[in-house]
Amino acid sequence: MEYYNQTSTDFILLGLFPPSRTGLFLFILIVLIFLMALIGNQSMIFLIILDAHLHTPMYFLLSQLSLIDINYISTIVPKMASGFLSGNKSISFIGCGVQSFFFLTLGGAEALLLTSMAYDRYVAICFPLHYPVRMSKRVCVLMITGSWITGSINSCAHTTYALRIPYCRSRAINHFFCDVPAMLTLACMNTWVYECTVFVSTTLFLVFPFIVIACSYGWILLAVYHMHSAEGRKKAYSICGTHLTVVTFYYAPFAFTYLRPRSLRSPTEDKALAVFYTILTPMLNPIIYSLRNREVMGALRRVGQIIRSVKM
Repeated sequence: MEYYNQTSTDFILLGLFPPSRTGLFLFILIVLIFLMALIGNQSMIFLIILDAHLHTPMYFLLSQLSLIDINYISTIVPKMASGFLSGNKSISFIGCGVQSFFFLTLGGAEALLLTSMAYDRYVAICFPLHYPVRMSKRVCVLMITGSWITGSINSCAHTTYALRIPYCRSRAINHFFCDVPAMLTLACMNTWVYECTVFVSTTLFLVFPFIVIACSYGWILLAVYHMHSAEGRKKAYSICGTHLTVVTFYYAPFAFTYLRPRSLRSPTEDKALAVFYTILTPMLNPIIYSLRNREVMGALRRVGQIIRSVKM
């Protein structure tokens, strides 16, 4: 039985699943997805570290994406799982702020890193002779550092605002994590100014990067259209298609959720959309970006051979 004997400063996360057999089935499914995301992303990181053939800018960015995804999904699912299993869905005021900070930091960093990865593919295919200069180690480090710092600054601003406003209604957040817009529905003050800042942040971190990514892959498709090799064109089309699919899977529900005014949003829709960009995307990224890649498969075989030789 669920219990809500909390202090006045605690929040209550109402969660994602109903306390029923259907809820239990969905909970088990989410846990399996969580484990697949952890295993897939950790495997990618170790593989890129161990195999010298993958010590390139593209895979350096991929390793950072996997690192972000591990932390991203770990920020959300363990707390949600513990609340479902124990029935104690409370989260402290500070704990809610910490979760919100990491969620926004990692979400913003991933959005910017995906843009960097699209630029990497654009330069590699459209300007191969300039690739060593445009995607040098220094440039990669700047891209990654900039993604983390920019995401942290944006997150700090939103989280600080959420922690400083007065809450005078119910402390029950109708979500499965401390999402700032969901928290603001409990505020006892007008938050229209903040809603405007959410619109601006969403445009800068989601809409604009998505447009850049779409344009990058558009130029790639235009460039490979003139390739003489039909096999090369087919491979490029396949890569662009799969990459755009997972990118859309991340950006579209995220942007749709935060660009809508409060009057057009509903908690049920927000939670359903949040599953896409907080849980499903971290599982899909290593599959789409890495495990379908021939170079990664080759590296996996080489590392496997090394491990077997060591055991022998």
